[in-house]
Amino acid sequence: MPACCRLYASLDCIRSPELKMHGQFEAKRLARFLIVVLLAGGWLAGCAKSVAETRPRYASFTLASEVLDEVRRINVYAPSDRQAGRRYPVIYMPDGGVVEDFPHVANTIDTAIRQGEMAPVILVGIENTQRRRDMTGPTTVDEDRKIAAVVGGSAAFRRFIERELIPYVEGMYPGSGQRGIIGESAAGLFVVETLFASPGMFDTYIALDPSLWWNAGKLVSDAPAWLAAHPDISARLYVAWAEPDMIGPHTRSLERALVAASPRHLAWQVVARPDLTHQTIYRAMAPVVLPALYPPN
Repeated sequence: MPACCRLYASLDCIRSPELKMHGQFEAKRLARFLIVVLLAGGWLAGCAKSVAETRPRYASFTLASEVLDEVRRINVYAPSDRQAGRRYPVIYMPDGGVVEDFPHVANTIDTAIRQGEMAPVILVGIENTQRRRDMTGPTTVDEDRKIAAVVGGSAAFRRFIERELIPYVEGMYPGSGQRGIIGESAAGLFVVETLFASPGMFDTYIALDPSLWWNAGKLVSDAPAWLAAHPDISARLYVAWAEPDMIGPHTRSLERALVAASPRHLAWQVVARPDLTHQTIYRAMAPVVLPALYPPN
């Protein structure tokens, strides 16, 4: 197996500026690109994360969604020293409430920007209402349906982001047209599903310990046929995984499908991190992945 196909299991290797990605991509972007898929029995904990930590300055607003027929709260971090006329990449994140993952991701980005390690970006956090409804697609598995009263709403959640949230945010903030999405566990499942369901919606997809076991792993089992039907897909995919029993096998299957298809314009990497857990992967990897994918100019 060539060097670019090996799993980068150590943090030092992931930090390396010589990191190689699969696929044909602009050299500067390739050298900085990452992908991580990680789960650990904590996808249920994702809906009840409460972290008391200082947050950088941010703004919040509510958006009445016709698609979802509910009001959604949105939290936005933007660089404090925005320059007139400059436009910025926008990163969207599910689990984006102020008692969810938004504070630590916003802090990670703000610190990296201030230290000159990351290009300025705008972060858009989508606070949860019914997390397991929004993050999951349909399932035929009875045990999956027991996880929450309502599941299988990912298509509607995606339409909300694409048709309502993105136009609203990028009408208020100076977005450059570059869009990324980051998520962990069930939100990581949503990230990978979104790549397959709406491949042009974002240009960067970051999935950490994604719950690819959902619906008996159908998303992954369908991947070879989807990749064969989309040989010209152009995007960046970073997947990292830690949980070895439920997530690891499906993630390795996804990796094999990517190796076999070798799409020319998809820059991707799958990383095994057995030293991490489902509970630690987001906070451990966000400070590595985000600066690598959005290096300073």
